[in-house]
Amino acid sequence: MSLTWLATNVIATILLPPLNGLSIIALGVLLWRRRPWLGRATCLVGFLALWILAMPVVGDALLRTLEGDPLRAEDLRGVQAIVVLGGGRYLSAVEYDGDTVNQTTLVRLRYAAKLQRETELPVLVTGGAPEGWGEPEGELMRRVLHDEFGVPVRWVESASADTRQNALLSAPLLKADGITRVALVTHAWHIPRAIVSFERAGLSVTPAPTGFHRGPVRPLDFLPLRYTESRYALHEWIGLLWHRLRG
Repeated sequence: MSLTWLATNVIATILLPPLNGLSIIALGVLLWRRRPWLGRATCLVGFLALWILAMPVVGDALLRTLEGDPLRAEDLRGVQAIVVLGGGRYLSAVEYDGDTVNQTTLVRLRYAAKLQRETELPVLVTGGAPEGWGEPEGELMRRVLHDEFGVPVRWVESASADTRQNALLSAPLLKADGITRVALVTHAWHIPRAIVSFERAGLSVTPAPTGFHRGPVRPLDFLPLRYTESRYALHEWIGLLWHRLRG
């Protein structure tokens, strides 16, 4: 297991809901006896943060701040390859007799397969096994594209632990074959941070986003149902800020 990956995920867990709201409430409890007014106000802020960030309508709105426009056919002019970023693994999947890709990765692979059929461009898949066990995500992605979508994969990068490493380890594989301009397939909310990483690795990027959050708002979206969307959005904004601070 990568210690850097572990530390990054521990810090992210603290900064993201629900632990960020719970931490604020815990601070309020500590302040309550000495400064009752401040303690109560702090607890209220923490509770409101937990409630608001759990509303799908808020999470979707946050994700839309990261999403750009969908890919157009003319955007693919000059593109030499398709790069697909992994989004996670489904380990010990009993119905598949072993490891496979999770739902997030599958959404990306499906769109990449569509693009490959339309363009016949070569495909690179990238993703490792940051937890330190199981089959690397890149190999799982290659297998799904080949076996389930009938799409060939030319390059497999299977040692990366995060988006930055996806870019740093994929770039040499592509450049060795003269590839410098790629269509980058990942979720629409992940595109801004992914572009930064791949451009810093020396590649020219055409964004190929999928998984947009532009559906109709439903009454249940105003209830505190889950933190999934808010977690993704805040994780990406924190990541973009970290990229900017690192320069």
